[in-house]
Parts: sequence; structure tokens; C-alpha cells
Amino acid sequence: MPHVKFMHGSAEETETAFYDAMSRADIEAMMALWADDDEIVCIHPNATRLHGHAAIRAAFESLFERGGVHIRARQLHVTHNMSTSIHNLVEELHQASESDREMHILATNIYMKTPRGWRIVLHHASVAPGAAPEETTSSATLH
Repeated sequence: MPHVKFMHGSAEETETAFYDAMSRADIEAMMALWADDDEIVCIHPNATRLHGHAAIRAAFESLFERGGVHIRARQLHVTHNMSTSIHNLVEELHQASESDREMHILATNIYMKTPRGWRIVLHHASVAPGAAPEETTSSATLH
């Protein structure tokens, strides 16, 4: 397990670092963001559940063999307390290929506050069915 050289003051900073490491295909930066607990979980779209550092690292190493993954996170919804932050968002992934297509992924990232700062304990992503998810707005009226 690599030693973290920095602490993130918020779950949002950790999330920004997560997507930055993914765009740069930086496996060391990526793995430094995960909690030290071996109960961490990662589920990539259309893939099996990965449990623990070794399995998660191997999956990201395989993903990074093709270079960085450029994701724009949007429609962020956050629920948090003093020690846990749950982020639900839409990841926009643009794949430059023959089809030059854009994919939308529904993702949930869970962060836990540790002595080393906010760390990832779960990343769960699945392909959004159909068209791009629409931005939703909250209503003050309950039905």
C-alpha cells in the first residue's frame, strides 16, 4: 500500500483527485486515494465486484494500459455527515474512436474521513440506460 503524501480536506477534493488520476492513468495517485481498509469495493460498468486493494489495483492497471480515461462528472448529489460522504453523479465519458461516441455512466462514490483525510471506500459505476440522464431540479413541495 503506497503511503499518502497529502491529505484531502474534503471529500470533494478527493473526488477531484480521483478523476484527475484517472485522466492521467496514474495508478499510484489513484491507489493513494483509497482507504487503507481492505474492505474497499469497486464495481466498473458491466464488470464483477472488486474487493480489496490488489483486485482494484489490477483492474485500474488494466484500464490504464489504454491511456487515461477522460470523464466529466456532472449532476452531483451529495449526502454527508461528519465521517462519511456519499456522492451520486453522472460521468460523461467521451470515447474518440470510429463511432466517436459519448457514454453516460451512473456512479456512486463513497468517502470516509480517516486520520489521513477523506478516502474512497466504494466506487460503483454502471452504464446509464437509454439517452443521457436529464438534469433534475428539486421541488420544495412534497407530494
